[in-house]
Amino acid sequence: MATSKPPETPAFPLGFAEAPGIFQPATGTTAPGPAALAFTRRHPAGTSVPGGSSPNGSRDRLLERGPDALADHELLEMLLGFAVEPGAARPLARALIHRFGSFAGVLASPQQGLLETQGLSPHGVAALKLVQAAALRLARAEVIDQPVLNNWDRLMDYLTAVLAREKVEQFRVLFLDSKNRLIADEAQARGTVNHTPVYPREVVRRCLELHATALILVHNHPSGDPTPSRADIGMTAEIKAAAAVLGVVLHDHIVLGNGRFTSFRREALL
Repeated sequence: MATSKPPETPAFPLGFAEAPGIFQPATGTTAPGPAALAFTRRHPAGTSVPGGSSPNGSRDRLLERGPDALADHELLEMLLGFAVEPGAARPLARALIHRFGSFAGVLASPQQGLLETQGLSPHGVAALKLVQAAALRLARAEVIDQPVLNNWDRLMDYLTAVLAREKVEQFRVLFLDSKNRLIADEAQARGTVNHTPVYPREVVRRCLELHATALILVHNHPSGDPTPSRADIGMTAEIKAAAAVLGVVLHDHIVLGNGRFTSFRREALL
C-alpha cells in the first residue's frame, strides 16, 4: 500500500496567520509552531543569528534587567525577529531607527511610511502596529474610569502617547461622567497638517448618547507649537456654548505640541 508523503515544514518566516505557535496557538496542540521549530533548528540556543546578536542574550537581559537594559535598536531587533528572515532583523532595525529616530518613533510612524522601508514586509508592519496598539491600550487603561481631574499627569502621559507624534491634526473629545471619570475618549475628526474641521453639534450629540456631563477637548499641532490659534479659540467657545444648553460642562481644551501643551483653563481662555 502506498504511503502518503508527509508535508514539508514551511520555511521561516511565515505570515501571522500561517505561523501557529508564534502569533496564534496551533489548533489542537500547545507545541511550538513550524516557524518556531525552523528557527530553533537553524539557530540553536545560545548561538548568534547571522547578521545579528544572540537572540537569547537580548532576551535574558530583557527578563533579568528590564527593558532599559536594551538599546532601541535591540528592542526593535527582537520584535522584528518574529516577522522577518533570520539575519535581516538587525540591519532592518538599525535602518528604521536611523529613519524614524527612535523605537517610539518607529512604532508611531504612519503605516505607509513603514511599508516604503526596504525589507519591511506587511507582516513586519503589522507586528510594529500591534505593539503600538498594545502600548496605547495599556496607557488608556491607566485613565479610563478614573477621575481625570485628580490624575492630570497620568492623563497627559496618555494624551502625549496618543497624539504627540501624529503628522496631521486630530481632534479628540474626552467624555466624563458626573464624578469626572473618563467614560470615553474618541477621535472626532482628522484634518491636515494645520487644520481639523470640528462640528459642535456632533460633539453635543455624542454627549447625549454617552450620558456625559462634562468634556475635555484635545487636539494636536503637528508643527510642535501648542499655541492656540484664533480658530481654536472660536471653535472652543462654540462647543462650550452648545454644551452649556444641555448642562454639560467644558472643563478644558488641551493643545499638544512637541513635548509641550497648552491648557485653555490655565491660560484663562475658557
